[in-house]
Amino acid sequence: MADQPKVSPKIISDRFIRTVCDRLAENKAVRRTLPDRGRLHIDRQLPFLCVYRYPPKYKDTGTERLVMGQPSYLIASGDSRMGASLSELIQNIARTLSREFGAFLILEIWSGKKNEDGNDSAQLTRVPEFRIATQSTVSPFGTVETLAEALRRVRVRKQEAVVKMTRHRKIAPSGLPALLPTQVCKEIGCAIIGLEVSPIYRSPETDEVFPIIRRALAREITGALQKTFFQFSRAETTHRPAHFHVLGRRAVVKAVWEVDKQLAEISNAFGFLLQVTPINTEDAYASFRRSHFERTPVFYYRPRAFDPALLKRKLWNIGLERIEDPTLAHLFREKRDELDIQLTMLSHVDTPRFLPGSLQLFGDVNDNLLQLAQEIVAYVPSQSRERKPSIRLDATAFAKRVEKELQYYRHQFPEFSASVEIRDDIYAGLMVSNGNLLIGKKARIPVSRADALIQHEVGTHILTYFNGRAQPFQMLYTGLAGYEEMQEGIAVLSEYLVDGLSLPRLRLLAGRVIAVRCLIDGASFIETFRILTETYAFTQRTAFTATMRTYRSGGLTKDAVYLRGLIGLLDYLKKGGAFEPLFVGKIAVEHIPIIQELQWRKVLKPAPLRPRYMENPSVEEKINALRKEASVLGLIKKEKK
Repeated sequence: MADQPKVSPKIISDRFIRTVCDRLAENKAVRRTLPDRGRLHIDRQLPFLCVYRYPPKYKDTGTERLVMGQPSYLIASGDSRMGASLSELIQNIARTLSREFGAFLILEIWSGKKNEDGNDSAQLTRVPEFRIATQSTVSPFGTVETLAEALRRVRVRKQEAVVKMTRHRKIAPSGLPALLPTQVCKEIGCAIIGLEVSPIYRSPETDEVFPIIRRALAREITGALQKTFFQFSRAETTHRPAHFHVLGRRAVVKAVWEVDKQLAEISNAFGFLLQVTPINTEDAYASFRRSHFERTPVFYYRPRAFDPALLKRKLWNIGLERIEDPTLAHLFREKRDELDIQLTMLSHVDTPRFLPGSLQLFGDVNDNLLQLAQEIVAYVPSQSRERKPSIRLDATAFAKRVEKELQYYRHQFPEFSASVEIRDDIYAGLMVSNGNLLIGKKARIPVSRADALIQHEVGTHILTYFNGRAQPFQMLYTGLAGYEEMQEGIAVLSEYLVDGLSLPRLRLLAGRVIAVRCLIDGASFIETFRILTETYAFTQRTAFTATMRTYRSGGLTKDAVYLRGLIGLLDYLKKGGAFEPLFVGKIAVEHIPIIQELQWRKVLKPAPLRPRYMENPSVEEKINALRKEASVLGLIKKEKK
């Protein structure tokens, strides 16, 4: 029997090509492996394809990552034995999708070569440099101009991009053939643009990749290409996307879910605030008072039911490098870094090494913030009292009011499973942990402040927790990195929106900022206590609580974020920022554009809950008024009227 002819492993089979095109015709996702380290990923029907080919004669480390943030990309070998079948695959993809959209764009990326002497100035100075390769018959002018303009806005390590445009008879990397013949492109309505990228993301001497530079460049290129594809879609095809982010990735691969789950498991393995908050605050105050406020109180903390070092090991074993989507990878890296700092802090509770981590997480108090805090304390008399100060709710009575609010949200969203618990280990305060409200057993809440505190804790912290849980990513409820400042800003503003942000409350928030500044400036616990009581006329009990909160565990600067967060939120509203999108989960102000991008891409869902107070028409009027003239002192003046 004669030997059967062998099929070269470098060839893409006709069957493979038919399968791909059949799935695309049915608007199904394609994610397939190609010979020789190749990969084809197409989210859905889209009028474009990004292509990268490995050079057959030299190593081109890291360049393939520049296309992997796109929803439609192909990575293939530049081996000549694969050339014909690769061209056939691309031609059939273009033909299939051109039928859907009336036109199709192929954008091929490759890296520029360094000078033979290795002294390429762009390499050494890390200037991002791009060369757009066009051909008059197959490169649409408007799309090329959009690409050039978008690339000129690229910034990497504070360096502005240099963009050049050149015309060619053939669009392809040096030494490789064109992906498609010009005649075929005309027949199937396919445009082609080439983009050469200076390889600033690797060493010119060793070809070792600089991962931070590569990630930054990949993110910038991804955004520029989305704008380019948006312009092409609107001008050359029947597709009419509403925003360039609509053309971003929607398919979320397995690696993303695994990383998200692993980060959430580590985040949920400990309650940070519970761990750093004393369990003997009441006894410590009694002892402090008996000493006539002369001896620094001794605080005790909960024993850890986890080992920070082991959690750190798990944290740094998470394979973030597998994430192709640059936006999601950026969020995951931020969260990993924040968890790392938190675990380091928990290893140093009640030691001087705790404070540096706190400054990293929550920041310091700059002179402007301190000045505002001092102005508030001076403007609001120390004799200010709550409305109806004689009427107070004990922990049980307040818990009943909270339960009614929780029941309202349960009717809106059945998955809302928050509960309220009275605890004897958190002094007289309130705390949200894992979506539940914890009330100190000795809490006494003024009736005039009850609704404001409910909106602060339930309408902000718990609501965003469950809105985050409704999203596909768990990090939206565990909290994106640095979310506390925006969260507390929203929570404090919610008190104002329900007419519960009292003058004593604002004075207290300012006092906390002063206490944090004292800590940072090196004052002792007793010195800060005396500054609050003697210089700023806070009561002994109030001053003790503020000082305890600031000096707990070795120095926690978190209490500065309430006032700083309120300032930031008012500035955001004054600039026209939308209010309700802030409740999608636990996010920071810098995440708002990223969240909007993910919503445009339909990676995130609409939030199921909105604060109850938003049902009141007067609240919208207040928010609109804040947009015109918003300042913290302005809120105080309104409260004084």
